[in-house]
Amino acid sequence: MKCAILQLNANELNNTKKAEIDVLFYNRVPKTGSMQLIELMRALGKVHDYEVEKDPQNGGIRPLLDAAEEGDWIDNIVNLEDGTVFASHVNYLNFSKHEQPRPIYINMVRDPVDRVISWYYYIRAPWVFVPGRRRHNREMPNPQWVNTEFDQCVLSGEKVCTYIEGSLLERVGDHRRQTLFFCGHNEFKCTPFNSRLALQLAKQNVEREYAVVGTWEHTNETLAVLEAYVPRYFADASKMYYSGLHAAKANDNPMKPHIRDEIMNMVRRNFTREIEFYQFCRQRLHKQYLALKLNELIRVDNSLVQLQSANELAVRN
Repeated sequence: MKCAILQLNANELNNTKKAEIDVLFYNRVPKTGSMQLIELMRALGKVHDYEVEKDPQNGGIRPLLDAAEEGDWIDNIVNLEDGTVFASHVNYLNFSKHEQPRPIYINMVRDPVDRVISWYYYIRAPWVFVPGRRRHNREMPNPQWVNTEFDQCVLSGEKVCTYIEGSLLERVGDHRRQTLFFCGHNEFKCTPFNSRLALQLAKQNVEREYAVVGTWEHTNETLAVLEAYVPRYFADASKMYYSGLHAAKANDNPMKPHIRDEIMNMVRRNFTREIEFYQFCRQRLHKQYLALKLNELIRVDNSLVQLQSANELAVRN
């Protein structure tokens, strides 16, 4: 284990060098703190001269695109001006498959069970559903739906809280699949819940394409890795974040209650591969961070060697 750590190389772990255009593609996973990262990038963009385009395709979530739609999205992205962040709720886009130059890929992840609970209460928050339904001239939801707690939903076996392996995507708001945003748009390979194939494809795409997949659950590591691996867009990110941006969390829901451990454990038993993917991303982030620290130690060691050599030369003279 010790030898493996000493062999970590930040350059080999950084996919930023694979990018062929100066565009940052952030296919943001819902309920992972993406608005917090967007606000950070907007602040950094004023310093580093870049623009952030958030959900330019009229917003919303597009879980699956057909080949023609995927090609259109990619065409729009490659035609953006240099120095642009494209942030949207969309699955992984394969630029190489469409014979287009690759952008810099980044994303964020979150504990998958915490994430589905966050979504459960988010869509039941009155400041979310009331404006949305008024805007689209739709009826207000049933009070029972609004007031049903997550643990009640799980224990009563309601469909929305029953996470069955192999079940297919039913609607846009079906947010149990974090892997979907890294797997792609193949319905049969990517949508079956908690499947081995979706997990493998998501891991492959992260390893091959993404410069950084961070998590706010490891804020300092995430910011340090973004700064070092994607400096064009994230230089001084930690300083900017801790200057005040960290205090305001977008879309934070104070009404979300604490969920009992027994309920969490019941749900986790059905999220085995989603949890494995999350742990994989965390481990990759940690390796990238350790590689940075190892580089710093090597630089310090080299400086000490040079200083010692200079002192020995001075003594001899």
